[in-house]
Amino acid sequence: MNRLFGSVRSRATLGATLVVAVALFVTGAAVLQALRSNLTAEAGTQAEGTARAVASELAARTPYDQLSGLGSKSGPVQVVDEDGNLVAASEDLQRISGTVTDQVEPRPSSPSPSASASPSQSAPAREDDDEDEDDEDEDEDEDTETPRSPSTPEDEESEPSLAPGETSRQTTFSSGAATMDDDTADYRFAAVDVQTHDRGLLTVSAGAPLAAEHSAVRTALTVMLIGFPLLAALVAGMTWVVTGRALRPVAGIREEMAAITASEDLKRRVPEPGTHDEIARLARTTNETLAALETSVERQRRFVADASHELRSPIASLRTQLEVAAAHPELLDLDGAVEDTVRLQHLAADLLLLARLDAGERPVDARVDLAALAREEAAGRTGVTVDAESAEVAGSRGQLARVLGNLLDNGRRHARETVSVSVRREGDWAVLAVADDGDGVAEADRERIFERFVRLDAARSRDDGGAGLGLAIARDVAVRHGGTLTAGAAPSGGALFELRLPLA
Repeated sequence: MNRLFGSVRSRATLGATLVVAVALFVTGAAVLQALRSNLTAEAGTQAEGTARAVASELAARTPYDQLSGLGSKSGPVQVVDEDGNLVAASEDLQRISGTVTDQVEPRPSSPSPSASASPSQSAPAREDDDEDEDDEDEDEDEDTETPRSPSTPEDEESEPSLAPGETSRQTTFSSGAATMDDDTADYRFAAVDVQTHDRGLLTVSAGAPLAAEHSAVRTALTVMLIGFPLLAALVAGMTWVVTGRALRPVAGIREEMAAITASEDLKRRVPEPGTHDEIARLARTTNETLAALETSVERQRRFVADASHELRSPIASLRTQLEVAAAHPELLDLDGAVEDTVRLQHLAADLLLLARLDAGERPVDARVDLAALAREEAAGRTGVTVDAESAEVAGSRGQLARVLGNLLDNGRRHARETVSVSVRREGDWAVLAVADDGDGVAEADRERIFERFVRLDAARSRDDGGAGLGLAIARDVAVRHGGTLTAGAAPSGGALFELRLPLA
């Protein structure tokens, strides 16, 4: 299990699948909620239309038994007076919940207009009626607000009292259930208040079925339960395939690196894909690293071989002299033996310094005056002139002295008569120049002479005691101090070496 989910391919597939699953779940929930809200609102609009139609008939003094909205084919309708009594209801209404009252049997509280007195009977009493209407007007002036319908929410603002024959602009919605003709279903109810002329304030509650809403939601939910897992599986499969194809070059790189490690053949390179993505850049960087490693290893091998060769000559010469001295003491060349021993000592010191530089040894952070250092190194050397201005740099005094000493030794080895040393400032740099009046260095060899164990005149250099490490050491020290060491042509025609270091 750990191996399975430890791969980038598995984690990418799992992550993409989880993101898609969460997105589908949130989207599905939002769609279902929007669908349910829209269909419920549509049912509410239908119920409100039925309620207002019945309210309009009541406002027009239509008797309860002649209301068109109470037919058996209509939805459940209730008419409730201001005392909460059911005065009219739909035919075949057996049970109801979610409205003002759960009553299903009407109990009229006042006679309908059809049962009232005839015009001839009511004519003599017209004056009384007028007086009653005046009294009613006075009562209405005293009471400025008609009692609210029981279905009106308490948190809504109070609506002004309705005039006779006027229907309330506010509609109260609710959800519930009703049983009609032994058929129970869920409904969306709308309640509307109407002020009648002779029956007071009535509340009409009408319902519209929610069967379409339930059916649509169930259908959408079924589609989602089937489609969403298939879509998530499709995304997982596509992610697995695409990720596998994208990571295929990585597998090739890994296999080739394993083969290079096993064979220790640094000449091999990993395959570079033809794409321009991160994997292609990784392959190119890997090959560049392998090339640098090959160069370093080859340089190390050549260094070991050259060091062995340089050590072999003085050791062989010293051994020969000692063997001759052992057999014939009178033939001992003491000066030659001492010279070979000193040569071995210098070579060992050079090799040790190069090893420390290759290991990344950082120079000591101290202030060194190059002018004073140049005068100290030139003292006691014949044919060396110094023209220096004070210039302080940060670094190791011993290593910088070694650089200057190697440059002076190289100059004296190839100069005809004189070697000149100068120190000057150039901006933020200190420049130490060593020039000789010898034959100079050919332009093609000006970089090659800084390689280790390189001699342009191998026979003469070996006779003079040089091993080809002086200039290599000098450049490595310059680089470690944040500077450069270059070779050029001197005005006198000889060689010119310029050491540039940042000023302290």
